[in-house]
Amino acid sequence: MASLFSQIISRKIPADIIYEDEHCVAFRDIHPVAKIHILIVPRKEIPRLGEATQADTSLLGHLLLVVNKIARQLGIFDSGYRIIINNGPDAGESIAHLHLHLLGGEPLGWGHGGMGDDKIG
Repeated sequence: MASLFSQIISRKIPADIIYEDEHCVAFRDIHPVAKIHILIVPRKEIPRLGEATQADTSLLGHLLLVVNKIARQLGIFDSGYRIIINNGPDAGESIAHLHLHLLGGEPLGWGHGGMGDDKIG
């Protein structure tokens, strides 16, 4: 069965998509923990960062550059933002499809956004 994120990417489940290209899709988290909370998801279904391979090097770099592009688009590039990647159940991962959380739009304390996927989509 395809992951929740694969279903969003294929438009089987609606989402507020703010960016997409041939490698990834970015959309607003439905349970944001910050004023701006965007999920950046590769189209390739990699279960978690720890399962990425050398062949994924270019894709992983692309995801980080997309974060910068989205941060500029949303006006938070200069004020600052946080990127979170949960890897495994002890980190709070609940969706087995690699994704990056982009948080910003307000001052973030150290613990801000430090919740697992069950709290932040």
